[in-house]
Amino acid sequence: MSRFVVTGGCGFIGSHLVERLLARGDDVVVVDAAPWPHEHDPARHPGTVRHVRADVRVPEQLTRVVPDRVEAIFHLAATVGVDRYLDRPLEVVDTALEGTRNVLHAAERTGAKVVLASTSEVYGRNPDVPWHEDDDRVLGSTTAHRWCYSTSKALAEHVTFAFAHQHGVRATVLRYFNVYGPGQRPAFVISRGVHRALRGVPPVVYDDGGQTRCFTFVDDAVEATLRAVSTPAADGLCLNIGGSDETSVREVVETIRRLTGHAVGVERTDTSRSLGSGYQDLRRRVPDTGRARNLLGWRCVVPLEEGVRRTVAWAKDNTWWRELPDHGAE
Repeated sequence: MSRFVVTGGCGFIGSHLVERLLARGDDVVVVDAAPWPHEHDPARHPGTVRHVRADVRVPEQLTRVVPDRVEAIFHLAATVGVDRYLDRPLEVVDTALEGTRNVLHAAERTGAKVVLASTSEVYGRNPDVPWHEDDDRVLGSTTAHRWCYSTSKALAEHVTFAFAHQHGVRATVLRYFNVYGPGQRPAFVISRGVHRALRGVPPVVYDDGGQTRCFTFVDDAVEATLRAVSTPAADGLCLNIGGSDETSVREVVETIRRLTGHAVGVERTDTSRSLGSGYQDLRRRVPDTGRARNLLGWRCVVPLEEGVRRTVAWAKDNTWWRELPDHGAE
């Protein structure tokens, strides 16, 4: 049995990661200000879990709950979603910067390795895809709240690499690309599309729907995360974690409509009118995943259609999720 701490363990990726750790028989401390997701039942796994309601932005709370002996801290706590970037930018920045600094202090004290969850948004709107981990960041104005998440995660990366350099903390940064799957809040392209289609409401297509993404099923993202913590060669590095198939939002919505069996149309939204100048959508997000393949022996194995099919099947079995309010899409 190994002991791990997962910040943000009640969130989407975090809860799936916790389930995998428990299934292996590990001892897990979940640190999250949110309650434990009711669809997850830790009792059915051989591992043990302790859920602590705490805010990673408060150092005293984190110090109190991180054990003296812990193998690694998976730092996934974040304020995620374009709707939240636009409405609560201060929370986005504080959680990423202060929360990460506190996690790193805890890692320095305990000798734990840190795996930091970052994002493809770090690259901003760099037009030269596929993006390699060392490529330039191209961002909009600081007056546009759209870029606060990208900037805050980049700051979290800087702080992480600084701790690795100055204090010897072992750390790996993972930049996730459009992760989706069962249980995700209906505020993203696939989760919101499935949520609306199953309620007989037309999925939303922003602008012309020609924006392209490389979607990553949550099981694949979790597998990469687990490999990163056990791969010393990844220490001190950033790795792109994403699918290799570039797909337009329009194509994704058509796949959702077909797999849900709901022949509803689509609702087209002019983002310049509905979301204002602060939204600033990205036309393409394509990762170069060569580093993850070479160091972790990892690649996405769940095709988009199969991942959407699993997501739809889960959503049909979970009425509570379909009753959630939907939010602005990614």
